[in-house]
Amino acid sequence: MPLVIIKGIEGVFTEEQKTEAIHKVTEAMVSVEGENMRAVTWVLFEEVKSGSWGIAGEPLTAEKVLKLQAGE
Repeated sequence: MPLVIIKGIEGVFTEEQKTEAIHKVTEAMVSVEGENMRAVTWVLFEEVKSGSWGIAGEPLTAEKVLKLQAGE
């Protein structure tokens, strides 16, 4: 019974994007473990407060991530 945890910065992903990520990760796990495991495959999308996630010693904010997504 796998539990997959996805962590993202609050304010970056829409509800639709989170739903899509949960669905696709579930599909990926089922493709590995078999269809009979679908009902016990858990995916948890956790959001971390903007600025509370650091990379290379610097806080990462939702604004920075959204600019990166936009190619800025």
